Amino acid sequence: MDVSGKKAIVFGGTSGIGLAAAQQLAAKGALVTVISRNPDRAGNLPKGVTAAKCDVRDRAAMSALFESLAPFDILVSSATGGDRALGPFLAMDLDGYQASFDKLWGYANVVRLGAKHLTDKGTIVLVSGSPARKCKPGQVALSSVGAAVEALVRAVAPEIAPRRINVVSPGSIDTPMMAVQGEQRRALYEKITAGHVIPRAGTADEVAKGILFVIENDFVTGTTVDVDGGWLVS
Repeated sequence: MDVSGKKAIVFGGTSGIGLAAAQQLAAKGALVTVISRNPDRAGNLPKGVTAAKCDVRDRAAMSALFESLAPFDILVSSATGGDRALGPFLAMDLDGYQASFDKLWGYANVVRLGAKHLTDKGTIVLVSGSPARKCKPGQVALSSVGAAVEALVRAVAPEIAPRRINVVSPGSIDTPMMAVQGEQRRALYEKITAGHVIPRAGTADEVAKGILFVIENDFVTGTTVDVDGGWLVS
């Protein structure tokens, strides 16, 4: 796919990985709409990028949004859907564990409601995470949700053909989702990635390049592309 002139929608596109993907798409000439629950925090968006408000958990609002933007060629979602539970499963609040699956339901809404508005050669990209296939202590909820997202994509890919759907799976990425700052932030990422083959946190731009790869490569569907610094092999 040559993305120049193509119409793209990016959920979670006002910060982190989603914003980086929107910026890279726009730099290649795509016409991008970023969607967020809080679009005002997007700040100054690059040329070719507009912002709209929507919660991926609100199906009625999602349907109306897709109708207003259809047809489109590219559909990307990195929206988390809400809070994510961390910690040992046997000590975890089960309401928190269940709430973590808002990410899956958000993605399901994006795919189910958005796919019919894609052009015939359109493509969908969802963002999972390395815990889906290699869970570290305290990441049971992340692993469960990520694995479900990847299974959904593999199952749906034959249904939506010739349109394509893929997953990009990041490892430890330095994004605004990490609340701590300064020296504490640097030390935390050093600790998290110390045993990785590439012992540093990745950047949102590096993950976005993986997203652009599966968008532009017409021979890739139903697969997961890892951008994880060697998380899975460490």
